[in-house]
Parts: sequence; C-alpha cells; structure tokens
Amino acid sequence: MNKRYVFGAMLLASVVGVSAQKKMSAPAGGKQISDQLIGIFFEDINNSADGGLNAQLVQNGSFEYSPSDRDGWGPGTAWRTIRPGHSLGFLEAKQQEPLHPNNPNYMRLNIERVGHYYDYTGWTGFGVQNDGFDAMTVKAGEKYDFSFFARNIKGADKDVRIVIAEPTGWGKDPNVLGETTIKVSGGAWKQYSATITAGKDCKTAVLQILALQTGVMDIDQVSLIPQDTYHGHGIRRDLAETLEAIHPRFMRFPGGCVVHGGGDGFWNTYRWKLTVGPKHQRKQLKNTWGYHQSMEIGYHEYFQFCEDMGMEPLPILPCGVSCQGTNGGWGMKDQAQDTIAMAEMDEWVDEALDLIEWANGDVNTKWGKVRAEAGHPAPFNLKYLGIGNEERISPEFEKRFKYIYERVTKAHPEIIIVGTAGPGSHKGNPDYDNGWRIAEELNMPILDEHYYEPREYFQKSRQYDSYPRDRKTKVYLGEYAAKDKKLIDALSEALYLLHVERNGDVVSMTSYAPLLARKNGTQWNPDLIYYDNDRVYPTCSYYVQKMFGESAGNYYYGDCVKIDNPDKSEGDGMLQEQSVVLNTKTRELFVKVCNATANTKTAKINLSRFKGMKPVATQVTLSGQPEDENNFDAQPIAPVTKQVKIKKNMTLELAPYSFTMFKIQCK
Repeated sequence: MNKRYVFGAMLLASVVGVSAQKKMSAPAGGKQISDQLIGIFFEDINNSADGGLNAQLVQNGSFEYSPSDRDGWGPGTAWRTIRPGHSLGFLEAKQQEPLHPNNPNYMRLNIERVGHYYDYTGWTGFGVQNDGFDAMTVKAGEKYDFSFFARNIKGADKDVRIVIAEPTGWGKDPNVLGETTIKVSGGAWKQYSATITAGKDCKTAVLQILALQTGVMDIDQVSLIPQDTYHGHGIRRDLAETLEAIHPRFMRFPGGCVVHGGGDGFWNTYRWKLTVGPKHQRKQLKNTWGYHQSMEIGYHEYFQFCEDMGMEPLPILPCGVSCQGTNGGWGMKDQAQDTIAMAEMDEWVDEALDLIEWANGDVNTKWGKVRAEAGHPAPFNLKYLGIGNEERISPEFEKRFKYIYERVTKAHPEIIIVGTAGPGSHKGNPDYDNGWRIAEELNMPILDEHYYEPREYFQKSRQYDSYPRDRKTKVYLGEYAAKDKKLIDALSEALYLLHVERNGDVVSMTSYAPLLARKNGTQWNPDLIYYDNDRVYPTCSYYVQKMFGESAGNYYYGDCVKIDNPDKSEGDGMLQEQSVVLNTKTRELFVKVCNATANTKTAKINLSRFKGMKPVATQVTLSGQPEDENNFDAQPIAPVTKQVKIKKNMTLELAPYSFTMFKIQCK
C-alpha cells in the first residue's frame, strides 16, 4: 500500500478518535463564536487552474485557444509540428464535423511522407509535439494516463506512436522517457487511451504524437495526466496537500470577477451547467484575466475536491449584473455595468435552483441524474450559495438580486445565501452602505465584504469591534490581503485575524485572496501560494492562515492574556493582539499572541478556568526579520514547532516580529 495512504488513514483515525471524545463544557467568561472562520477562495487567476491545480500536463489539448483569449494565440498554441527522418506533411485547424459543438476546433494531420534520410536510422513519422506549461515534469516510475480522440480520414489504419520525450537539441532524436503505440481506425471520432510509465525524472519533458503511415488523421482533446493525483480525482497532489494543511472549512468558487465575465461583459460569464458533463463536451471560455479556461476543473471537480478535503462548497453565481469593470469601466464615475433585462431574469433564477438540484437532488431528478451519471450518485449536501460578486450596488443590481434571492429562499429555505457588499467594503462607500441596507431589509444570513489594503490598514483597523450585535446578517470577509508578502505583512494580517476572532460572533467566515499563482503566469500579487511545475513555496501569509486554520474553536476568551506596554509612547499598542479559543468538540484550547513590534514583550497568561489541561502542549512560533519573505530561491520564514510544559499561570517572552500559538489538549 502507498505510504501516503497509510499515513492518511492513520491521521484520519487519530482525528476521528479526537472528535469522538465527549464534548466538554465551556467555562464561564467566554462567548460563542464561529468555528468556520478560515476557508479558501479559489479563482482562476494567475493560471491557477490549467497549469496549476489541474493535474493535466497538456496545454491547449482541445485546440480551443484563440486570439480572443490573447493576441497571437490560436488552435496551434503550445503545439509544434515534428517530422523526424525524412517525413513531410502539414497541419490544419479544422471545425467541420467536430467532436462536439461546444468544442468546435480540432487538428488535422496531413501525412504526406514517412521516411528516412539515407544515412539516418532514428525516429520517423509525422505529427505534433505539446510543450505543456513551460514543459512537463515527469517522475521515474510514475504512471501517466494518455488519451485522445481521433479519426482516420484518408489512407490505411494508422499506427500512432505516443512518446513522453526529453528534447536533446535541434537535429537530434530526443530521449525516450516512456512510450506506447495506438492504432487509429475508422472515420468516426473514437477515444483512445493508454498508460505510459516514465523511465526517469525529467523537468523538461514534452509529449509527441507521431503518425507512422501516410494519409489524413484528425485529433482532439489530447490529455496526459499523472495517476498520482489528490484522491485520484485529477487534482495536482502537492498543491492540494498544501491547501489541506490549512484545514479550510469551506471553499469559495469560481470567483471573483470570473463569475460574471470580468471586463468583457456577459458573453464569457461562467455558466456552471457547461462544466459538469464529459470534458470534451464542456464549453471553454476566455478567462477574464487574459488567458483560456479549459473547464477541466468545473463544478463537478470543485464539489468533489470539497468532499475529498472535508470542506463546505460555497459556489458563487452571477445575478444578472456584469462586473463593475465592464468595457474598461473600473475607474469610471458612472460605472459601465451592464444588466440583464428583467424579462430574462427567470433564466438566472433557474441557474441557482438547478444548481441546488444538481448538488442535493435525488438521482431521479433532472439535475441529480446528471450528477449521478458523472460518477457521484450521492448528494453533495450543499449548504451555502453566494449570489453576486463585487457588483456596484446600484438600483439595477438591487432589483435583480432581490428577484433571485426571494425565489431561491422561498424554494429552498434551508440554503444559506451569501450576498455582496460590492467592491471596497468600507463605511461611507455607497456600495457598502447599500449592500448592508439590502442585507438588513432581507434579513440575509451572510454578507460578503472585500478589501485589499496596505499593511497599515490591518495593523490599525478594528472595525468589527463596533459592528452591531443585534442584526441577523453575519460577515463573510471573502477577499482580503495586505499588499505585500513580507513577514511584517503576514503579521499585520495575523493581528487583524485575532481581532476577527474576537468578533467571531459577527464574522462567520474569512478567506484570503488570491490563493494560487504560477511562476511566469501571474497577473496579481501578492498571492498565498506560488508554484511551478514541480515546486511549491508558501508565503509568510500562508503560514498565518495555516496557524489559524489549525486553531479553530467555538468559544472566545478575551481576558486570559495581558501584554505589557500595550499603549506606550512608542505607539505600538495596535501591533499587539491576543486570542484564547476553546474547541469544545475536540477538547482543544488555543492561545495565540502576536507581537509585530521591534521590541520584546511580556505576556502574562492565566488559564486557571480551564480544567483538565494536559501538562505538555505544542508551541508553534512564526518569527523573523520584518522584511523577510519567501520565494523560489529561499524560504527563510516557516513556523517552528516544539513541545513545551505549560502551567495555568505562565509568563511568555514574545520575540520581536513574532506570532506564537499554543495547542493544549484538555482531558
């Protein structure tokens, strides 16, 4: 058995053992807070789906890239002609009688000659090569599943050589890392598949498809995926496991501006129904961030990923209003927001109702049957649904949002609806004010706030301390980040999250954004996790998210920790925060203290109200120089973990620029 799975089973058993303990009573002096505070938000930005979370190694395997995605792109992007030996031929991008109307492009191989120079005995054939995303990384002994659709148009049945190869330079045969041969026969589209084992490690591999007989052959939907993916569901394992370590409670998807087409209008709005069928039938889109979305990670993969990781899905649907930046309108006083005519709004209501049926419906329902046919007969048990993302909260938005909201809540009162407070969720912003007004009028369960600010904002702002305690609507801080990725920025976010935790009775959920960023494919900085084909480096902010994700609880105690010099003349009072959280389900107590000053501080900790604490606890400390940051070449910042003895009354020396957490198990 794979060691990873053995370890996973052991870990699961230990978690089950902890959770199976008798729930403890919370001592007096605390207040109940949300235990769902830390989640993740995935938007396909920074090439984080194809070339990222999607384990697919082939780029543009469906030949659907186009100039509308990016200037200079087309069906042949990421592909090149290869004709070793003395072979000749040419390629044609075609659309006649395609594999599927949603996937209209395919590549035609016209093989005119297959042969050798008189003094050449190497490779032969005519075909194509895919360079992947900055090449392909393969590992010795790993198995890779190859598939494509093909049809033989002219000439005899064709032997097609499929090779994972290592290029060796112009005019030289590449090194074979693994190969197989497939015979393509018949004039109708047919899917062919094979498994190829890599013979050695290689970071510069390519995929070659070589026809060995003359004639004409069409190919489409070319795929090469490692078998070793997260839970076997086509998700890149190392990225998924990095996310899993955060212990996210939920995942917001697919955006962000991707939801409603970003700056391009309605034509590339994300429509979930086109992402749940067979992959060759899905309608691909221009991504609003300037590249292409294959939709290989669609709604089915998203819900499956949530299930595999044990987090709640939080899908976001458009509500008939475009992004505030449509047609370049980001900075326009009178925003360029487009709207759907009210007479057409029932389609968008159905979008929401049908999604709920797809996620939760019986296999005998229309959309439950679609889910079952895709391999998941059991319901996904959707609880949350977001409507809208960062739209201007205009009268047009209000009318359409209410139209959807009222019909969805009437049909499904069990679903928790998440609304939006628009872009820039700060008091005095008209979108923020109108968003909250609408939320209170509707008694909306949760409202999504967004803000990206310099570190100073997160150091000094404590707005949730003054939020009303008597309103029904809770806060989801759905997008936020300090505008840099140094340690001091991460500590500023830690200070802010400690304040959020203190206000966990009004804030129910948070998610940092953006989540992932590919090297050489990044449109937005900073991001939580950076990666290339074989490396992942977490930022300082990632470790802050991880520490909070590991320490979720349902009761908050604000009087257990006292830090010296909280408001002295040095002006660092806002640079110190603390939190004590109890998880009554797992019987774990968490003490968190952040010191973002240049001075050593002293914290006096009194845990005498908590009974049955075990004498040895886990201490996790994140610290360093304020300007330190992680990158591909060096990662100086990472938490240090050790076992320590604890007492009910302790004095803790807090190093400058540090965030410390204790995990204490109660009997």
